[in-house]
Amino acid sequence: MLEVGWFSTKLLFKGKLLQNPDYFARQTAIGVIIGCLLLVGLDRLGAQIWLSIPVSGFLTGVLMPFLLKDVKMK
Repeated sequence: MLEVGWFSTKLLFKGKLLQNPDYFARQTAIGVIIGCLLLVGLDRLGAQIWLSIPVSGFLTGVLMPFLLKDVKMK
């Protein structure tokens, strides 16, 4: 399992894993921004930090498969 992860990581950094790395970077950035905005928004609403972090992390994790559904591998 670790070999597969290591091989995929090497291909990603060489630029040979994704057909459109710009799309992947853009969609990932959108997910990160939404997660940060959610974290800050929950903090502004008065939620405690121990609750804000898991909630925003969970919702961002739920959102990422929808953002990255069209990623094509080589």
